[in-house]
Amino acid sequence: MAEEKKGPKGGKPSAEEIAARKKAKAAQKAQVEETADEGPAVPAPPARLIEHYKSKVVPALKQKFGYENLFAVPRIEKIVVSMGLGKFATSGGDGKANFEKAERELTVIAGQKPVRTKAKKSVANFKVREGMETGLKVTLRGNRMYEFLDRLISLAIPRVKDFRGLSAKGFDKSGNYNFGFNEQTVFPEVDGAAVTFQQGMNITIVSSSPSAEQGRELLSGFGFPFKTEEDKKGSK
Repeated sequence: MAEEKKGPKGGKPSAEEIAARKKAKAAQKAQVEETADEGPAVPAPPARLIEHYKSKVVPALKQKFGYENLFAVPRIEKIVVSMGLGKFATSGGDGKANFEKAERELTVIAGQKPVRTKAKKSVANFKVREGMETGLKVTLRGNRMYEFLDRLISLAIPRVKDFRGLSAKGFDKSGNYNFGFNEQTVFPEVDGAAVTFQQGMNITIVSSSPSAEQGRELLSGFGFPFKTEEDKKGSK
C-alpha cells in the first residue's frame, strides 16, 4: 500500500487536508478530460483539386461529351503508387535495409504507409521464391488522393529533368492512366542529400472514364501536361 503523505509536522494529514487533495485531483482530472474531448475548432478544409473538379472539370466534361447526369461524369476513383524492389529482396548484405528505406520514402511521398507485395510464384532464374516480399504498393482515395495529385502536378512533374510532356499512350481502354518516374527525388518530400540509391516507381490513376479519350480529357482538366501533336513533330 502507498504511504499517506505526512502533514507539515510529520504526522498524519488532517481530514481537511485529505479532502483538499482529493478535490484538487478531481479538478485536475476533469481538466484533462475536457482538454482531450476538445477537437479541432475548424475541420480540415477539403483538398484544393476537389473544388477545382466540381467547378471547372465537371462542367467542361458535361459540355464536351453531353452528360446530363452529374453522377455519370468521369471522375478519379483511386491512385495506386507501386515500387518494384525485387533487386533488394534477392540480394544479401544491405538489401533488407534498402528495402526498409524505400518503404519509409514511399510513406513520406504518399502520406500513407504502403503494403508489402509478395511473389505469387517462384522463378528460379531471378532467385525469387513464392511468398517473398518483392515490392511496395499504396492505394490513395478521397481527400488524400487529391492532395497527392496536387503535389504530383504542381511539384513533382516540373522537377523532372528535360521534361517534354507526358505520353498519352499510357491510357488503357477503360481510361486508366499509367506512367512512372525513374527516381524518387522528384518529390520534394524526399531529402535528396539522404538518398543512397535511385528507385523508380509506377503510378496508376484509375478513373470511371469509359474510354481513353474521356480519360485524357479528365486528366487534362486537372492540368496534366500531355504531349501535343506539335510537340511530337518538333521532337522528330
